Amino acid sequence: MSNILDQFKLTNKKAIVTGAGKGLGQGYAKALAEAGADIVAIDIGDMTGTQKHVEAQGRQCWTITANLMDRQGYAPLFDQIKKLTAGGADILVNNAGMIRREEFLKFGEKDWDDVINLNLSAVFFLSQLFAAQCVERGAKGKIINIASMLAFQGGIRIPSYAAAKGGIRSLTMLMANELASKNICANAIAPGYFATDNTAPIRADAAREKAIVDRIPAGRWGTPDDLMGTIVYLASPASDYVNGYTIAVDGGWLAR
Repeated sequence: MSNILDQFKLTNKKAIVTGAGKGLGQGYAKALAEAGADIVAIDIGDMTGTQKHVEAQGRQCWTITANLMDRQGYAPLFDQIKKLTAGGADILVNNAGMIRREEFLKFGEKDWDDVINLNLSAVFFLSQLFAAQCVERGAKGKIINIASMLAFQGGIRIPSYAAAKGGIRSLTMLMANELASKNICANAIAPGYFATDNTAPIRADAAREKAIVDRIPAGRWGTPDDLMGTIVYLASPASDYVNGYTIAVDGGWLAR
């Protein structure tokens, strides 16, 4: 009889993490590597730190520099991943994203299009290619989308981001409906307030920063380590019967 902890191991698995160069994406890559997975790290920026973290765990780390705003590059990207991993990956973490802030009445067309394209459209098309590779080789797959607590709330001054993250939650449910019969699980993580580059402007505003922390039952901002258990769980066999769900990791924000 196997130990329950064995169900959380990712030995011999290969995981794609987009936006893996820093912040939460780097944290996801590190966590999956610690659980035993080899990592395909994708980012438009430097991934040296991520590669060091992964290789320190004795795992392979392939780094691919790619601009995920360029949809024409998606198919070649997955061709490259197929060659690097000798067949294809088992796990896809759709983490890459951006945020633009402005009042609703002043929000521009480019800021709308850029965020929707990267935060929502890229997730759909990358997941489609990943799922196709899994089906082609008859392999189980895990898709983990990164939503936000704004998949449950509206927020302010970030209309395209809120729309994209709400879309991620619904898209994740649709993926589960269509892909479960093909042995592919699709779930999402909705981080709350985490100390990242995206939240730097908020944390620099002393009054708003205090108001946020005062509302979080845990009394602090999240760190990448707070997401490690959730990402490994959703990537592992331990969550094989969890499908179409968005898990909030927010220190209790949504419960307040």
